[in-house]
Amino acid sequence: MTRFGLAVGARRETLAGLSGLGDLVLTCSSTSSRNFSLGKALGEGRRATDLMADRRTVAEGAHTAPVLAKIAAEREIDMPIVGAVAALLDGSLDVDHVLEAILSRPPRPESH
Repeated sequence: MTRFGLAVGARRETLAGLSGLGDLVLTCSSTSSRNFSLGKALGEGRRATDLMADRRTVAEGAHTAPVLAKIAAEREIDMPIVGAVAALLDGSLDVDHVLEAILSRPPRPESH
């Protein structure tokens, strides 16, 4: 998130505040979060098409991830988690392959 934000002109302190990191932490950790429940179901191996068909609410990440992945690729911004989520959503990769791809990335500094 920070990598993308900085590349498009955001300020680091905004991304580190409540509207950036705070919102991300809440979305990723609250069982009440629509994004969390969708991500958990994807992680359990359920298909995105089935999950989206059964939803009565909107999980913003399901619509945002593919668009963000495309923009990041066009701007050459490395966003492996976004790419992984987009791949799970479009069915091009399953959970096992996504985990393998993420965990096999070589270590590197997160900021420059």
